Order: sequence, then structure tokens, then C-alpha cells
Amino acid sequence: MKCLYLPVIIAAVLLAAVFARAEVNVSQHHDDAARSGFYVDPAFTHSAAAQLKRDLSFNGAVAGNVYAQPLYIEGGPGGKAMIIVVTESNNVYALDAVDGTVIWHDNVGTPVRLANLPCGNIDPLGITGTPIVDLPSRTLFLDAMTTPDGGTTKRHLIFALNVDTGTTNSGWPVDVNVTAKSGNTTFTSATQNERGALALLGGTLYVPYGGHYGDCSTYHGWLVGVPIDNPSQVLAWATPATGGGSWAVGGVAGDGDNPFIATGNTFGASSWSGGEAIIRFQPGPVFSGSTADYWAPSNWQSLDSGDKDLGGSGALLVTVPGASPSNLVVSLGKDGNAYLIDRANLGGVSAPVAQAHLSSSTIIQAAASYQTTRGTYVVFCGNSTDLTAFRINPTSPPTITSAWTNSESGRGSPFVTSTDGSNNVVVWGIGSEGDQRLHGFDGDTGAVIYSGGGSGELMSGTRRFNTGIVARGRIFAANDGQVCAFSVPVQSVILSSPTVQPDGSLQFTFTSTPGLSFTAFGASDPTLPGSNWTILGSVTDNPPGQFQFTDPQAGTNPMRFYRVCWP
Repeated sequence: MKCLYLPVIIAAVLLAAVFARAEVNVSQHHDDAARSGFYVDPAFTHSAAAQLKRDLSFNGAVAGNVYAQPLYIEGGPGGKAMIIVVTESNNVYALDAVDGTVIWHDNVGTPVRLANLPCGNIDPLGITGTPIVDLPSRTLFLDAMTTPDGGTTKRHLIFALNVDTGTTNSGWPVDVNVTAKSGNTTFTSATQNERGALALLGGTLYVPYGGHYGDCSTYHGWLVGVPIDNPSQVLAWATPATGGGSWAVGGVAGDGDNPFIATGNTFGASSWSGGEAIIRFQPGPVFSGSTADYWAPSNWQSLDSGDKDLGGSGALLVTVPGASPSNLVVSLGKDGNAYLIDRANLGGVSAPVAQAHLSSSTIIQAAASYQTTRGTYVVFCGNSTDLTAFRINPTSPPTITSAWTNSESGRGSPFVTSTDGSNNVVVWGIGSEGDQRLHGFDGDTGAVIYSGGGSGELMSGTRRFNTGIVARGRIFAANDGQVCAFSVPVQSVILSSPTVQPDGSLQFTFTSTPGLSFTAFGASDPTLPGSNWTILGSVTDNPPGQFQFTDPQAGTNPMRFYRVCWP
């Protein structure tokens, strides 16, 4: 909600436009457990999106390389909104979302240098996967690769930090080396990497693990579950076969209580043993072994031998109204294929509900989904540097139709905005490791809406597969050493000088965009202890014209403060 704040002294009116509205939070990867990457923000009309500008006054400086998506959390110290950023140097920051200055900073341990790992391509290796915030408890959860002795000992530690102060909660961190076991398989931090986003479902934190780049040494695909109210009771599952890493950027998806992961290629398996699959777990995590709870393509052994992982893109949960089945899992593979799977019965080793070959290169990223008045779409980075969208048709069974392809000049994972959930849809991508600019496309046609801006909009230090977030008419992108903030133009509000009524009250009139809802508040002095804002009037779905409100207390008060707020 945007607000005008008006301190009124006798007949003088001083105006200052500031931002405030009902709480907005981006607490996890792609903004929801389904991993849709879909943001509803009334500010992002097509015309406004075309005028996106980087806020060069936004500081945003951090120390370290950034692979994880930032988060946006409101209600921080002093009521400030915060951008949460983590780096490979094991630094955790809360930045002021208005100006990018540091609210608090913590370092959770020494990261591991590449020279002390069996293989890999991240140096140093610290916090890689996107954290998650539990809003009710105001807790930030993350995994950090640490070494207390400079490299000989390596530990994945799962932290719980107070999101408002950065202090570590009692009972944390959890040492995954000590606590995670699956049958006869034990967890070895030195050979495991945590690339995927964390999830929080039904009071349990889920953390996925795979191997390092290069597939060296013995590793497994792991899903570790930590009850957030009892972190000593860790439960874990690992692929029976070696390999099968869960390394997709999107990490763990969820349908409310049940986590889903995608796994990659296994080594030497003669029968299916957890790899090349979409797997649904019961809370814990507990894997039933039932064919209803996993899907692997019939050619999984060929994918294994060709290193054509399904694990390069995580499970994306999509509902398609009118389709049968309508609740689906979308899987995207390094083989260039898109697969649709029935969420009610994944099907074991079998043919999918539908599939289509949509990319000439491997698909490794985090896809997004959205709906417009024309249908349900999935968009992903394919053909190396393109964004490609396909429509899931509401048929029985659902089918795939290619919709559009356009270049994002890089390998960023897409995210999507809409003004109301179906209109003014814009698909955004970051030209990561390419032109290092934001690009915006019409969700239905792929037509260019925003082509990257001018010299002021150029970023640096972007990482492939990374994505941006949307909050309060702004886009935030976290890059090496820097968080960048972009804003769309703010519509003006025309407000008249107050009119003194016969009873001494003041009447205000203002004009703004029709169709919005307004509420007016008054207070004698909002800075005094115990001061409360009183509602003076409101209107829903404002018709064309003007909105007025009156303050009956103005005639008896030499000073009054007002605010008029709208979504």
C-alpha cells in the first residue's frame, strides 16, 4: 500500500510521498513452495515495466560471491524492510530495502577453498543454496559449508538465525556430518554440495544435497529434514545408488506437507535406485517406495550413461484448470525435454503424461510458471541463452504447445510479474554471465517489453542460473559483491489543499488511478508514545473521479497528521 503522509499545521499543508502497505514478504526461493516465481504487484503494468530504472543511490554492498536468491522481509528493526543476502564467504546480511545500507551482518564460519575439495567450481565454497525464513518465528534458515581448521575438516552446518538481529538460535547449528544417516549410508560433507533452495513444510526444514561439479568421489542425493522446534531429531534419505544428486537451483518444492526433489544421474545402477527422478516424500522425509511417489523416464539408464540429468532443474508444481489430471509436476532435463507428470500418481518408471523436446542445449536453471487469460505457461532458460515458454493445454490428458522464444542474453532463471494474477504479465530474465542486464517479455507473445535499459542499468558479477525478486514496485538482484535495486515509475497522486468546513473540520480531496481502494487516517502526533492512527474514511474500488475525507477533530487541534493509503 502506498501512502501520502500529511502533517497539517493551521492552514499549511506539507506533503511527502512514502511507501507503506499491507505486509509483503519474499521468504523463499521463487516466492512459494511450488517454486512458481510468480509475483503479483500492481505497479508492474507493461508501460511501467518498460520504464524500469536502476536505483543508483541504493548501496547494496556485500562481501563475497552470490549464488543464492535474495529474500525480502518486512517488519525488521525499526519497522524497516530488509533484503537478506548470503554469500560464498559465509557472510549473511540484512540490508535496508530502501537504501541498501547494512542493518546487521554475521559471518557463520570459514568457507572451504576449492584447493581443499576433491573437485568443484565454486571458490570459496560457503553458502550456496537459497535460504528460507519462517515468518511466524522470524527465523532465517541456511546451510553453510565451513572448515574450523582451514580445510582439513569440512562441515555442512545448518543454521537458524534471528532474522531481525542475525544471532544464532539456541540448539543450532545442526552438524549434518554427525546427524544425517540413511540406512547404512552416512553423510560426508567433503563430497557433498548444497546448491538447491531450502524448503519449510509442516514445521520441518528440508535441505537437499548433491555432489560437486565434476562428479568426483562418492556422493549421493540427500534430503535432510530438521524439525525446527526440535533440531536434534534429524531424519534423512539418500539415494541407494551412488550419485543421483539433488543439485537443482530450485531445490525442494512442496505441496503443503510433502516435499518433492529432482535427482540426477547415478553410477553403475542396474535397476532404478533413486536417480533421474522426481520423488515425493512423506513428511520427515520418508520415502514410501511406492510407484505413486516417484517417476523416472523409461530411458533412465541411457540418461545416466549420457550424463543427461533430470536433476538440473527442480520439480515445479503446476495446476492447470480444466486439464485432467490438473495437478502436475513439471520436470525439465538436460536432454532438452519438458515432462508433465500426474501429481496424484507419479507412476514409477514409465512414460510421462506428456513430453516435448524444447531446447537444443541442456536445461539447467529454475523455471517459473504463470497464468494469463490465454492459459497456463511454464518458462525456462533453454538454447543456452534464450527464455522459452510453453503452454500446458487444458485437455485430457494435458499436452504441451510451444509458445514463444526470445533471447535474454545470458543464463538467468526467469521470474514473472502481473498486476493482478493474470493481466500485464511480464517474464523477466537476467542476462547472467552474458550482457548482465534485466530483460522483460510479454508473457503471452514473448515480445520485448524491457530491453535492458541504458548505461545506468548495467550490472556486474551476475551468476548463471540466478533469479531476481519483486517487492513494492521494485526488482532486487543479488550479484557478486552487490545487490542491485530497480524501480518502476510511481504514479502521481494529486491532492488539494484542505477545505475548512463550517464546523471547523478539514476536508481533503485527491485524484488518482481509478479502480484502487483508499483509506484515510488521522492522528494528533504519531511520534508520541501511545499515539494511534484513526480511520477517517475509506472507499473500495475507487470509481473515476475524486475521493474525499473529513477530520472532525481538526477544529480543536492546532496540529494534525494524516495519511491516505492505497494498494
